[in-house]
Amino acid sequence: MKAVTFDDFGAADVLRLADVPMPEPRPGDILVKVHAAGVNRADLLQRQGYYGRQSYGESDLLGLEVAGEVVTVGSDVTDIRPGERVMGIVGGGAYAEYARVDRGMAVLIPEDLDYVDAAAVMESFVTAWEAAVHLGGAGAGEAVLIHAAAGGVGSAAVEIAHALGARVFATANAERRAEVLALGVEAVFDYRSEDFEQGVREATGGNGVDVIVDFVGGDYLPRNLRSLAPGGRLVQVGLLGGQDTASIPLSVLLHNHLRLIGTVMKSRTPDEKRAMVRRFAEGALPMFADGRLKPLVGKVFPFAQAAEAHCAMEAGGGFGKIVLKVSA
Repeated sequence: MKAVTFDDFGAADVLRLADVPMPEPRPGDILVKVHAAGVNRADLLQRQGYYGRQSYGESDLLGLEVAGEVVTVGSDVTDIRPGERVMGIVGGGAYAEYARVDRGMAVLIPEDLDYVDAAAVMESFVTAWEAAVHLGGAGAGEAVLIHAAAGGVGSAAVEIAHALGARVFATANAERRAEVLALGVEAVFDYRSEDFEQGVREATGGNGVDVIVDFVGGDYLPRNLRSLAPGGRLVQVGLLGGQDTASIPLSVLLHNHLRLIGTVMKSRTPDEKRAMVRRFAEGALPMFADGRLKPLVGKVFPFAQAAEAHCAMEAGGGFGKIVLKVSA
């Protein structure tokens, strides 16, 4: 089969199409003919050598999420059949014509979603549901602040919080303000020129928000804690700001009975990841079927243009997921 490979770490131009062996499904796997694959920042970091080795997961190939058609199933799989459409998360291997997917990491694609849309769902929305709902407890009537709301997971968290009936506030680049507002956000604070702490205080009458989902870290931490209402929850998902240390106003944390929760998908065990997918399937998947949640696809590139897709993500400035279309 054809797959996107690279021989050495480097810039996007190290990517190339090559013939590689077909993956062999294990008893608990399904073999999927890949129609589309989502592009994630982790793919870029792997290509650049950030993880220190070419493989991070079960495959040497890039790609963490697939959408496609089931070809065969492992001997232990009894609840899905060849020919059914699935979208799933993989430990590498999505940038290929066929991918091996753990059955517990895949769900059936809702009827109204095509393969390109489905390829934009799993990494972003599974992570967002885990952070905003399972860990953060966001729900109807609560106030929620989502940082980096124009990003893949951030925009998914905005959609989820809004669909659940929360008041949603966000930070983003001012150039993306209109797109983020269109997702159901009450106010968007430009992270470069506006003080979100002051904005939250004014928007909530001084009460603060109940939940914050943060992908930035660094000096956002003390500002986040001061922006929480008593009993509020801060879920730290990433470190886009590049700083992994920050001061904590402990008096605020203690006096207001706040909770600080950290999470990242990559370091979780297989069983924990399967549990995350189950929670997503139970809570969020029905919202795609009835239209309350919608995938956000930005740019679509042909399979052979994986390098151009990586360059587009590195250039930034877009809105919505970048997807590789592998087959028709």
